[in-house]
Amino acid sequence: MRWVTELLAQRASEHGRLAIDTEFVSERRYQAQLCLVQVAVPDAEGPEGVRTDVLDPLDDSVALDPAPLARVLADPAVGVIMHAGRQDVAILRRTWNTDITNVFDTQVAAGFLGFGNQEGYESLVRSALGVALKGGEGFTRWDRRPLTEKQISYAGDDARLLLALGAEMERRLAEKGRLEWAREESLLVQASRDERSPERAYERLPKLGRLDGGQRAAAWRLCEWRERLAREADRPPSYIVPDQALVELARRRPGNRAALEAIRGLPQQTLHRRGAELIEQIELSREDQAPPAAPSAPRRDPAEAPLIALAQAVLRHRSMESGVATELIATQSELAALVGAVRRGIDGSAVRALEGWRRELVGDELRELIEGRRAVSVDADGGLRVVPA
Repeated sequence: MRWVTELLAQRASEHGRLAIDTEFVSERRYQAQLCLVQVAVPDAEGPEGVRTDVLDPLDDSVALDPAPLARVLADPAVGVIMHAGRQDVAILRRTWNTDITNVFDTQVAAGFLGFGNQEGYESLVRSALGVALKGGEGFTRWDRRPLTEKQISYAGDDARLLLALGAEMERRLAEKGRLEWAREESLLVQASRDERSPERAYERLPKLGRLDGGQRAAAWRLCEWRERLAREADRPPSYIVPDQALVELARRRPGNRAALEAIRGLPQQTLHRRGAELIEQIELSREDQAPPAAPSAPRRDPAEAPLIALAQAVLRHRSMESGVATELIATQSELAALVGAVRRGIDGSAVRALEGWRRELVGDELRELIEGRRAVSVDADGGLRVVPA
């Protein structure tokens, strides 16, 4: 299969672009399993000027060599077209050991063109290209072999049309002067990772701030223990001990079987097979140094609520006016951070609403509104206007 990946890589390099999609299964696994990779490249000899290949990393009869494609994905001179590509980027980064450096995400692009922030692939293809995709295979068992003809056809069509969709989205964005906005936002997609670690698992535990030092030490050790077992068994960590049960174990620190059995939500399989280990880990944690307490969320000044509501109104107005999805511009929490930073005279450069294209679209206007240099007026027809104060 090296000749196939070499040919795809060659065509991608020649034309400076490729479209790529993946199928994977993440249920009941420690990390998502890559099951299929679909690649489309411009090719004068292919149907409609496109060559599409469906690459199967699980087919033992064919040795798939991803190295040529991995090199192209890391080439900043080659545009990589994806749709909702965060998971695709993460799994390819991990399994193919490559960094994808020039992603253009068509779902991100759609958010700048009035389609909404989470536009589905089939809907976007139908709206932008006038093509109705045959669905129904997206949530099938991609890890089972042999694949059906329907699955293979579905996967190939996705990549083939993605190449055309990317070109159409780029054309529309260029007309509106927003192509660089979409490229900037796609940088967040290409930074995606799916590595697991005890540190991340610990930081995401619920009600962590309610634990004292000894309890946090127990939670940390249990996270390390759970992560190791989950990796060895290729199962989600929650399969070993769910987060809520782990926090309760850390809080109570049971020292015997009876106390362990009183913990709600502890899987019976773990209780029977790993009960002694759990108690041992908890006892060992009593000698551990406690990890730092989670920082408390800053308290919001109640006086800021009207300003946040006003900023939200202006944001929605600019969203409707520009066709850029509201959620893509700023979330409620980001608006609150913006209001807090401006009112306290804190450097707001780290606030997302004051960076890049967001600043150009509405960020500076929001800052001036919060500072009192601008005001909001309502026209006779109910239209909203931002005017000098």
